[in-house]
Amino acid sequence: MRILIAEDEKDLNQILTSRLKAEHYSVDSCYNGAEVLDYMAGAEYDAVILDIMMPVMDGLTVLRKIRSRGINIPVLLLTARDSVEDRVNGLDAGANDYLVKPFAFEELLARVRVLLRRPAEAPKSCFKVADLEVHMDTHRVFRGGEEISLSGKEFALLRYMVQNEGIVLSRDKLEQHIWNYDYAGGSNVIDVYIRYLRRKIDEGREPKLIHTVRGAGYVLKVKE
Repeated sequence: MRILIAEDEKDLNQILTSRLKAEHYSVDSCYNGAEVLDYMAGAEYDAVILDIMMPVMDGLTVLRKIRSRGINIPVLLLTARDSVEDRVNGLDAGANDYLVKPFAFEELLARVRVLLRRPAEAPKSCFKVADLEVHMDTHRVFRGGEEISLSGKEFALLRYMVQNEGIVLSRDKLEQHIWNYDYAGGSNVIDVYIRYLRRKIDEGREPKLIHTVRGAGYVLKVKE
């Protein structure tokens, strides 16, 4: 999952970015409202953590612009203001949630998990395809009852693929959701990690679940 953080307090921005990366999210960060729109024009995000009081363009203005363009990405507002009027203004502008500073990181993380759940999947913490089980909350993976150890990036890639079971995902789309703008790896990074996943998930097991669609990308599904 790829998250954009917009927070002009550099220390807080860096702490949030570091802590979310440690939770295996891909994170980009910026420091003013105008940059949010630039980042969103160049990449797809699964959620935005948006400070209200920012230079160049404040968070509420950014949020209204996002919503006016028909973009329904989940947005969590951060603010030092805790009046009812401020919360109402934020929610009316199109925010999905509102968190007042100072806050515990564990609370922010819980709110992010809620934002990232699709409405139809709200109670779902485990995805199953054939005998593969991917547990979202604990980051544990099982195949045929045997636990499989994955790195953070391997899990992030598998999580995105299993959430999009049966959908062909291009290399660009996979890379956008797993790596941030700071990544400077090779152009075949997705192919490399797909090989890692196949070795751990599919090798010596049936049915095969990770498939190449020539010229299009990869798909996780049970072939008919």
